[in-house]
Amino acid sequence: MKTHARVVVIGGGVVGCSVLYHLTRMGWSDIVLLERSELTSGSTWHAAGGFHTLNSDTNMAALQGYTIRLYRELEEITGMSCGLHHVGGVTIADNRDRMDMLIAERAKHRYMGLETEILSPEEIAQVAPVTNVEGILGGLYDPLDGHLDPSGTTHAYARAARMAGAGIETHCMVQQTNPRADGTWEVVTDKGTIVAEHVVNAAGLWAREVAAMAGLYLPLHPMEHQYLVTDDLPEIYEREAEHPHVMDPAGESYLRQEGRGMCIGFYEQTCRPWAVGGTPWSFGHELLPDDLDKITDSVAFAYRRFPVLEQAGVKSVIHGPFTFAPDGNPLVGPVPGMRGYWSACAVMAGFSQGGGVGKSLAEWMVEGEPETDVFAMDVARFGNWTGPDWTRLKVTENYQRRFSISYPNEELPVGRPLETTPAYGLWDAQRAVFGAAYGMEHVNYFAPQGEACFEVPSFRRSNAFAAVGAEACAVRLAVGINEIHNFGKYLVTGPRAVDWLNRIMANRVPEPGRMTLTAMLSPKGKIIGDFTMMRLDVDKVQLTASFSAQAFHMRWFLAHQEGGVTIKNRSKKLLGFQIAGPQARAVLSAATGSNCSNSVIPFLSVRQMAVRHIPVTVARVSYTGDLGYEVYCHREHQVALYRMLSEAGTEHGLRPFGMRAMMSLRLEKSFGSWMAEYRPDYTPAETGLDRFVSFGKSDFIGRDAAMAAREAPPARRLTSFLVDADDADVVAYEPIFDGADVVGFCTSGGYAHFSGKSVAIGFLPRERIADGAAFDIEILGQRRRAIVHQTPLFDADASRMRG
Repeated sequence: MKTHARVVVIGGGVVGCSVLYHLTRMGWSDIVLLERSELTSGSTWHAAGGFHTLNSDTNMAALQGYTIRLYRELEEITGMSCGLHHVGGVTIADNRDRMDMLIAERAKHRYMGLETEILSPEEIAQVAPVTNVEGILGGLYDPLDGHLDPSGTTHAYARAARMAGAGIETHCMVQQTNPRADGTWEVVTDKGTIVAEHVVNAAGLWAREVAAMAGLYLPLHPMEHQYLVTDDLPEIYEREAEHPHVMDPAGESYLRQEGRGMCIGFYEQTCRPWAVGGTPWSFGHELLPDDLDKITDSVAFAYRRFPVLEQAGVKSVIHGPFTFAPDGNPLVGPVPGMRGYWSACAVMAGFSQGGGVGKSLAEWMVEGEPETDVFAMDVARFGNWTGPDWTRLKVTENYQRRFSISYPNEELPVGRPLETTPAYGLWDAQRAVFGAAYGMEHVNYFAPQGEACFEVPSFRRSNAFAAVGAEACAVRLAVGINEIHNFGKYLVTGPRAVDWLNRIMANRVPEPGRMTLTAMLSPKGKIIGDFTMMRLDVDKVQLTASFSAQAFHMRWFLAHQEGGVTIKNRSKKLLGFQIAGPQARAVLSAATGSNCSNSVIPFLSVRQMAVRHIPVTVARVSYTGDLGYEVYCHREHQVALYRMLSEAGTEHGLRPFGMRAMMSLRLEKSFGSWMAEYRPDYTPAETGLDRFVSFGKSDFIGRDAAMAAREAPPARRLTSFLVDADDADVVAYEPIFDGADVVGFCTSGGYAHFSGKSVAIGFLPRERIADGAAFDIEILGQRRRAIVHQTPLFDADASRMRG
């Protein structure tokens, strides 16, 4: 066995072998995979082997499409068979909400180029004749769905990697992973030690144990999963063509042909986490004992949906564990704070996602960033607030919801509240309806007296519609207050702080006492952050950005940190409130006892002040697009600060508002949002963030790409639309039509309550953007007229925001 390698991949399942193959595809060959037993040991060998493209995240869906198309290429390269069965599949709906979800997914597929289609019950009966379509409203058919041979496919990845120079060591147990002073890793095995520049944890069921060797916790947990294979059925073997897959969300099951019979698996409610105390090293090619009792209800439902099963004998029961992350997506990428350590774990749908995981990780490692935005599976989407108990609860919830309807406004209850600010009790006493992001509770809206403190999940305007409208109008007509804890906040200090930020950020650091907006770019010019920079002192700058991107941004900061620069994440220590609306200045003046006129605190300025005896930092800016201020304080002062601001605001009509109202208000100004308008798939020139790029700076990360886009304008740009909506508004990813042609897609939308308009933001070809230009946007299967409207609906000349 070699003693040095550029990359060591730990784990010989489908994901590890895919990573190995894709690294060779990128030109790296000094790489080795270590497997404690044989290839496919763990979850891979007993997987049902199904693959599909359906995923709520469009980039994940695209990577799943890539994975499926890759299998033919693997067969051609290696001469091996992956056992492919491209039979197509249909997901059926038995109620209106489920049908709405499938229609919304079909709409996304239109601009993604996926050839899915909506089927009627009659068409489902023709395509999948074993299905009882009584009570079915329709379904979504995907011709790419199918299944394969898990072992053959994994070995095809392995052979392709070996053919390109990679090494594979089986029966090689990793015992330690130790970081070295030079940034490399010492991988200790029972066959010797390898020193590697990069270590990839693709250990599947043992990912927790392998992570612990490096002092790391990864939020994943194995779940027991069971599927049945039937005896031969004449309804199957007498068919001329193979029966397609059928996903029945109401029955929490998936069904496909297996030889001359059928295979059906269940995501039952009475599910069980496996190996709570850790995965035994001795486990591998075993199955768990049959446990048909826990799927009794699921089987009974399946008999009604697929009556042919009731007469079928059971040939075999496959009961084994698979690993899941709390949200069901993989954990992939460089682990924050651990140079050279990579995750490729929790890939529960390995034969749908394994190729995309390997491709993205290899691009990331070799080129510094993946080709497309993969935040949905980035290991950095979870922070250090996770733990084993919380993870197990959320993984169980995710398993139970595997086939559940995913509503755009739904807030899942399990494992909450986890983290709160001191103001949580204040909001709770005022009938707040909470949401959560990155482990932290935030107010979505305040329920009126007499109404439940719960927002009903829906694809249409929910029961919160009127309450959110009242909050938004209160801001525009008087003054509102909400919490600013859900910003990521970072303090950058030191003698080289400003020089460093001028290299990291695309805009120039402002003068002391001033603030500015800026994009942060990858070397390829993609947006990896939209920040506010507040110059608190000569060598002291506060950054604010999305709260949910903390680990993502800190990973980038620390990877590029230089001497003379100190970076601290103060997101949970620096709290406070935003006050916004025409009476905001009066409230701040009353609270501080100071002159807060525009000449003293002009727009985009930052001041050190006091609200009575509490020191605060006041920033003249507001995401509402109104006259407003962000008032920052230390965590321990937050409750007192609220009481003082509330007292000062009483005579001015101060009213609390939540995130639903905030997002409505920002639409009236066409302000973009992180992971909607601003994400690593897009560039400043496409999104309008180029106005916050200082092209005169000689050197900043991404400058060459940004300059090239400036000289050769992009084919598409963001613009805003007024939509002739009914009872549902744009959420994201709806296609934009010009006649029969899909010409763009939406990034976000909603109802602008104060203006009384349904608004969408989306991409169009640059030459098609003109005020008054008419298009159609598909919302829940209905084409709604959408008119380009580039002027802000509120405060068009920004006189109130800046005045």
